[in-house]
Amino acid sequence: MPSLFDRIFGRAEKPAHTAKNRLKLVLMHDRADIPAPMMDQMRKEIIAVLSKYVVIDESQLDVSIERGEGGVALVASIPIVRVNSEE
Repeated sequence: MPSLFDRIFGRAEKPAHTAKNRLKLVLMHDRADIPAPMMDQMRKEIIAVLSKYVVIDESQLDVSIERGEGGVALVASIPIVRVNSEE
């Protein structure tokens, strides 16, 4: 997913980064039986909600599904750059 600066300045995402994100989505799908398009949409919506309150480093964002003895968990590591100023 392109960062805010990449979207503003029209920079393209690096192919290796795109491939890494796609692989993560495939792995998440396999682990939790959640369709890859649904995982991608969930990730986009999480980013959209968080972006209302904080600036995040999307290049370092990591959202994954982990299966343990107690069930399945959505685990997110979301680096916060700064809090958005109040309007």
